[in-house]
Formats: sequence, structure tokens, C-alpha cells
Amino acid sequence: MAVAFMLVATLFIAATMLLAKALGTDALGPGLPPFMVTFGRFLFAWLAITACLAAVRPRFTPPDLRTHALRSAFGFTGVTLMFAAAAAIPLSDATAISFLNPVFAMMLAIPLLGERVGRWRWLAAGIALIGALVLTRPGEGTVEVGALFALGAALAYGVEVILIKRLSGRERPLQLLFVNNCFGLAFAAVGAAATWQTPTPAQWGAMVALGSLMACAQFCFVNAMARADASFVSPFVYMTLVFAGVYDAAIFGVIPNAIGSVGASLVIAGAGLLAWREGRLRQAASAPAPFQPLPPRRPD
Repeated sequence: MAVAFMLVATLFIAATMLLAKALGTDALGPGLPPFMVTFGRFLFAWLAITACLAAVRPRFTPPDLRTHALRSAFGFTGVTLMFAAAAAIPLSDATAISFLNPVFAMMLAIPLLGERVGRWRWLAAGIALIGALVLTRPGEGTVEVGALFALGAALAYGVEVILIKRLSGRERPLQLLFVNNCFGLAFAAVGAAATWQTPTPAQWGAMVALGSLMACAQFCFVNAMARADASFVSPFVYMTLVFAGVYDAAIFGVIPNAIGSVGASLVIAGAGLLAWREGRLRQAASAPAPFQPLPPRRPD
């Protein structure tokens, strides 16, 4: 179930990246600054989550505001850097570079969460990382300002994953989403006020879609993190690369070349290896222990 939640989250995240690129370029009007796009993302995600809470009326527990604020600060930073990267360099490159964050998260999970990462997880993550590096095409001039934005986003997202894992065992998913978006909206409002540019009607519509899709993605992501170790589910975020490629081909007519296909195949291979290995381990853990007769009792 954790893997299913993560895959649905990546499907939505890839869609938000396409919308962010459209908002940051002249596809829907004069390109909006990254802080404006981030503001739209948090504003409409907050509205969607608030409407859900009004219908469900869940019971909240006292939140860990300090950890929430820290998590939201890293999340806001990652989102803004990612939107800036999407507008500055090709979407496939920006997505590939930024989604190195599962490797950062897996590494940080060792000292910060005390998780044990075995050789199979290292191998799977390594294969996926090689695939991501192939997709970045470092020998073709990819490393520029936009690529640095994406790399910064990856690091910020990796830290956020660890903080989400700390919170997920103590607070319910809807509470995590609501408090995070409250903090994120506050941070984004400050940035938007400093760079305000009135959006066109089409841009407002795209921001509504972006925020709503991101709210759905957050819900799936938090549920995935609550159901499995961060080091297990994080590498599946790489599937966003695949979905972004599909969207690029369907909407913008961008067909992946041989290098892109090789990179995506490596990413899928790494994630598949991880899922297969974890499935075998869980089956072994849930299997009943073999019957062992009691040792003969010594006569009194």
C-alpha cells in the first residue's frame, strides 16, 4: 500500500511540474516569478485541504509546531527552487536533477532516524541514482544556474522527507497536511508580496489546478511515509521522471531520446529491485515459524 500511495503521488507531482513550467514561461501569459507560482501552489492547496477538513472534521492532537515550521521551511524552499529550475532548463533535466532527493533522504535516514539500510537498498538506490545522472546529461552543458536550482531543491526535499517521517508517527496525515500548508502559505505570501505580478485568467486557472493536484500528492505522499521506512519508499519518487516524460510526449510532443530511455530504464530497474527485495523480506517475516518439538523434559 505504501508503494501505491507513492506512485500516485508521483503521478500528480509530475503534472504540477508541467503546470509550473507553463506558469513560469510565456505559455499562459507573461511568465510569473517563482515566488508567485509557489504562492498559487500553497494558496489553492490550502483551500482544498481546508474544504476537506470542513467535511471530515477530524480530531487533531497538539502539533509539534517547531518541527512543522522547519519541515515547511525546507518544503517551501524546495518547491520554489524547483519551479525556478523548471522555467530555466528543460523539464526532464530539472525533474531528473531534483529527484535525486530520495538518495539524500535515504542517507539522512541513517543518522537522523536510526534506520538500517542494507546492501540491497544501497544497490537499488545506486542503480536509480545512476539512471538519474544519465538523464541529467552532465556532459552536454546541463550544469547551469537552473540545474543548481534543481540540485538545491533535491537537498531541501531530502531533509523534508526526514522531518515528515518524524512527524508521521505522532500526527495524523490530514493534520500534517493542514499545518504544513498553513506555514507554507505564510512563507509563500511573503515571497509573493515582494515579487507580485497580477496573473492572467489562464494563469489563475493553472494555479488552481496546481494547488489542488499538489494537495492530492501531499496526501498520498504522507500516507506512504506513514506506512513504511523512509529509506524504502523514497526511491519510488524517481517514477516522477517517467510520468514527466509521458506528459512531455503527450502535451508538448517531446519524445525521449536514447539517453533518456536508458536513464529512465535504470531508474525503474532500481525501484523494481527495491520493491522485489522488500516484498521477499516481508513475506519471510510474516510466514509462520516452522514447528519445533519441545525438548524432552528431564524426569524429576
